[in-house]
Amino acid sequence: MKINEISTAALEEKLKAGEELYLIDVREDEEVAEGMIPQAVHIRMGDIPEKMDALDKDKEYVFICRSGKRSMNVCMYLHEQGFRTVNVEGGMLEWEGETKPKK
Repeated sequence: MKINEISTAALEEKLKAGEELYLIDVREDEEVAEGMIPQAVHIRMGDIPEKMDALDKDKEYVFICRSGKRSMNVCMYLHEQGFRTVNVEGGMLEWEGETKPKK
């Protein structure tokens, strides 16, 4: 199975261009407390199965974590459930754009 991926630089360009993206940060609470991408929604990786019903199979979701490994696992899982997913390569470790503390 081939999961689509996007670099952090390409993601930042899309966000700056005002593209409507459905970006989900799957890191743990203490990780997002250090800062997350302002446009992202936080759903912990372990909560994805129970939150799946809130996602729309007609939309493409972009997933990010610390390094790209957990988000890839989420992408593969949701892809198997019929969702369109994109993984952010390198995750927050490679993100150079703006971040905000989670509210």
